[in-house]
Amino acid sequence: MNSSGQLTCKYSLSTHCVLPSTPDEKEAKPELFSSETRTQSSDRTMDLGLAEDHFSRPVGSFVASDIEQLKLAIEECKRLILELPEHSERQKDTVVKLIHLRLKLQELKDPEEDEPNLRVLLEHRFSKEKSKSVKQTCDKCSTIIWGLIQTWYTCTGCYYRCHSKCMNLITKPCVRSKVSHQSEYELSICPEIGLDRQDYRCAECRTPVSLRGVPSEARQCDYTGQYYCSACHWNDTAIIPARVIHNWEFEPRKVCRSSMRYLALMMSRPVLKLKEINPLLFNFVEELVEIRKLRQDILLMKPYFITCKEAMEARLLLQLHDRQHFVENDDMYSLQDLIDISSGRLSCSLTEIHTTFAKHIKLDCERCQAKGFVCELCKEGDILFPFDSHTSVCHDCSAVFHRDCYYDNSTTCPRCARMTERKQDELSDEKEA
Repeated sequence: MNSSGQLTCKYSLSTHCVLPSTPDEKEAKPELFSSETRTQSSDRTMDLGLAEDHFSRPVGSFVASDIEQLKLAIEECKRLILELPEHSERQKDTVVKLIHLRLKLQELKDPEEDEPNLRVLLEHRFSKEKSKSVKQTCDKCSTIIWGLIQTWYTCTGCYYRCHSKCMNLITKPCVRSKVSHQSEYELSICPEIGLDRQDYRCAECRTPVSLRGVPSEARQCDYTGQYYCSACHWNDTAIIPARVIHNWEFEPRKVCRSSMRYLALMMSRPVLKLKEINPLLFNFVEELVEIRKLRQDILLMKPYFITCKEAMEARLLLQLHDRQHFVENDDMYSLQDLIDISSGRLSCSLTEIHTTFAKHIKLDCERCQAKGFVCELCKEGDILFPFDSHTSVCHDCSAVFHRDCYYDNSTTCPRCARMTERKQDELSDEKEA
């Protein structure tokens, strides 16, 4: 290590040619290996290409011989590693130098350029990554991205990652655009059409595939039912919406890369109307019934909060900011909702929020308490609210009664009767006038 912090090694490899050393230079060089090792290779010059600073940027253009010389030096290092005593310090030093040589070789193959920070391609918005230590895999060429010496980009929409050198080879459009234009799931379970209908080609890149793996292995995506090559299908797994809705099954299945990204982006979107897709699911999944009742209660509480100054200042409704659809309707679900219902997480969190909301209306806020109801059928009991478990609500005027009173009474709602009578009186007054 020299004074400038650059790594220098003990043997030199010229980037253009190997020049013989003078006797004085040979004597001046410190020994890297013992005399025993030097004796084994005395018939030829050991040139490992280690005198350069392998982390500085190359100046000017490189010719093919530079890469070939580095490859020869790498092979020499590998041979020496096998010959040296195992776990010895000399072997460890040689391994470190082999790593440096390989980094230098990769640097020459992929020289860095002045790349823009943002690039737009096929609706992808690629942002240049600054991380040098995170290990990633290029979605285009399926090789490792060496952040230390390679420039790479990530799409801010679908998180597609690739080398800078692979940018112009991308053929897959951004999945987020599909989510924006077509926010719906495939609701058939693994709708396979067969390889013959795909002309024995990958459904995405059209590479020839077969189940025998020649020339490329055909891998089925459980979401689309189609077959893909190994470059488009990395055996990633995801929960399939169709299996959840029809079978209440949450086991992850193998999906292609594009399906994995699409499902990840769609995860929190409330696009599943269960009572239309599979209404029988509520008969067999008790947790769904519980969540539906909690959501209905929250919708009944919402009018209290939007007219209450204290509730607005406390921002109570923002407790559901990550599930905004819960304060808009009670029948739309996201795939994440169903996953959390199955695990029990949603029931716990929603019950806690429901308790907080009810406490504000019935105990903490006098304004909200004043908006309660008295049962007009029995005129007894405490103040009633529409979200109480023992009440019933008139669908026409939203009046609240004891459940037993309202169901047992065969007459119409007293409030509706008054409103009807009032309208008739107003019509009569208008005719007389």
